[in-house]
Amino acid sequence: MSVQMVHNVGPVASSEATTFAGHQGMAGGVAALFEQANLTQDLEAVERLLLERTRSRAEVIRAASSHTIRSGGKRLRAALALLAARLGHYRLERVIHAAAAVELIQAASLVHDDLVDQAVRRRGRVTVHARWDNDVALMVGDYFFALAADEMARSPDPRIITFYAQAVRTVVEGELSPVTMLEPTKQALEQYYYKTGAKTAALFEAACKAGMAAGGGNDAQIAALGRYGFDLGMAFQIIDDMLDFTGDEATLGKPAGNDLRQGTITLPLILAMERAPSAPLRAIIEHGTPNDSQVQAVIQEVIAAGGVLAASAEAQRFIGEAIGHLKPFPPSPALSALVRLANFVVERDA
Repeated sequence: MSVQMVHNVGPVASSEATTFAGHQGMAGGVAALFEQANLTQDLEAVERLLLERTRSRAEVIRAASSHTIRSGGKRLRAALALLAARLGHYRLERVIHAAAAVELIQAASLVHDDLVDQAVRRRGRVTVHARWDNDVALMVGDYFFALAADEMARSPDPRIITFYAQAVRTVVEGELSPVTMLEPTKQALEQYYYKTGAKTAALFEAACKAGMAAGGGNDAQIAALGRYGFDLGMAFQIIDDMLDFTGDEATLGKPAGNDLRQGTITLPLILAMERAPSAPLRAIIEHGTPNDSQVQAVIQEVIAAGGVLAASAEAQRFIGEAIGHLKPFPPSPALSALVRLANFVVERDA
């Protein structure tokens, strides 16, 4: 499909008639950032391409794919690919496939992640396996990966395939590398940073590298954008983990304390344990499946011990490093947008 065709996909069925900004329910900050960067129209083109690609001949795949693509999200990874390309010689038709590919990879990983975790809701909506069944979720995830491969093959630079293939491999390895301990702190942090880098930051890195490659960047520029994306992704996940302690279901689309209920060890919990070793914090991980009152008690203990504040400081550190990787690039609207996007990541509340 040419970009001209993407722009002329035309009206979709009434159940799918929506704009990128409208259906995402995005926080005002990132929506305004995309608008200021003159990025909204191009993201809408990516959105139309995603909807077009996921119209399978199989009715159940088509329905489940539409449900997933339209379930929300800020399209940060696609935006990173587009903005990275704008640091070079920008043409939408050269980068749109890389932007779509990273969102399809993300969608595939979430469908499979929800299946593995048996999560019932994602972004406030019922997950694919819960609405249909496990087999459908498995097939839909595979379908998204296949679509992503097709988009990579349509990209102008063959290195883009390598960037994304390496990222997918790393994401899978990260999924199978859980944090298994709260103590000693050094080992717990090593496990946490590896898992976070693999599951989240690697795909941010690949999106930035793919966008810079599509924009004609050289090896040094691609590497610099990759480092920016990786550190941005680390901060993004740390903030996500913090919000599990400070957010609420209305904004998160899932109950606060969801990680604790699942026995998932995250940075605020590790840092709280380092500052104020506590039997209840150990017990909630060791004894599994806490009740709501136990979860709320641990949330308050982690906050009181300074775990959330310490994690916030760590996210800020990663953002500072991310912005530092942009120094080789001359001032431009795209560069300013990447800096603002980094700041948005640590200021967001959902």
